[in-house]
Amino acid sequence: MDSGSVAYLRELLAETGWLDRARELGVALRATRSPGGLLLVGAPDDEPWHLTAHLSDEARFANLPQLAPTLVRWAPPADAPAHLRVGLERLERAAKGETLFVLSERQAPVPLLERVDDARRTGATILAIEGGDPELAGLAHDAIAVPSGGLVTFDGAQHLVSAAAGEVERRPGLRARLARLLDKVSGPQFTD
Repeated sequence: MDSGSVAYLRELLAETGWLDRARELGVALRATRSPGGLLLVGAPDDEPWHLTAHLSDEARFANLPQLAPTLVRWAPPADAPAHLRVGLERLERAAKGETLFVLSERQAPVPLLERVDDARRTGATILAIEGGDPELAGLAHDAIAVPSGGLVTFDGAQHLVSAAAGEVERRPGLRARLARLLDKVSGPQFTD
């Protein structure tokens, strides 16, 4: 999905609440404290390669290195490059200040839920995009449920969240700051 398609999808969803939820999850992703602290994991048969690539791009474009995810894999090949060789044992070292972002379109398998629960107990923030799995949603600090056949596809939700995570928050301009300051100083105006 290119940026034009994401923009069109945002326009279609403007009044649905989807964009607000995507922004909330995007802001939560950005709260990861340091590069390498955003761990991204999926189900054993569905590794989140696509979202990993999008978040990496958003991290680079928005100059937010903490947004570049570490892809955690179920069975990485021993001869894979180092960044593609990160296995589930990395979840055992998840700590406070790190974020575990879980993608599971179907019900998450028990071994994944156990590892998510362990990471939560060690202080990691748990975020998820899930397909209506109450157990995974219950473990997550914040989650978006994407029911099949809904308005937004699972792939579409990933695009919305990754784009929202990369949005650079704009500070109010000088005029807006001055206007706010004047409002505070002058207080409410009453007229007869």
